Amino acid sequence: MDYLLIILVVIGAIVLVLIGYILGRKMGFMQGQREIPNLIKEARDDATKRSRAVIGGQVSEQLAPYFPDFPYNPSEARFIGKPIDFLIFKGMDEKDITEVIFVEVKSGKSSLSTHERKLRDAINNKNVKWEEYRLP
Repeated sequence: MDYLLIILVVIGAIVLVLIGYILGRKMGFMQGQREIPNLIKEARDDATKRSRAVIGGQVSEQLAPYFPDFPYNPSEARFIGKPIDFLIFKGMDEKDITEVIFVEVKSGKSSLSTHERKLRDAINNKNVKWEEYRLP
């Protein structure tokens, strides 16, 4: 008789645990269904904000030579984009190029990328040369 009572208590406990598990999963699923639209909206808003920042930075880079505090003559600036924003051919307007200047435009708190730093270092270390390529 004692064994029967113990078996019934164990079976009852197992049934209660299973019911609790199923209810918990169901409640978690329902809560997730309520939160998913908010998470999607937040992700979309964040992506839009980041996209606007990137596009704004790209537009600013290309307009930089026309800003009043740009230190070079805009007509001597050539936009490259990657890996450097501009090459300045100082003296080109007078048909007497005396210097070539590499310019990277940054805004806000942005910093140089790894490629930009390596390019800066190569230029500063005078690892720059002229080469002519003739078509066959």
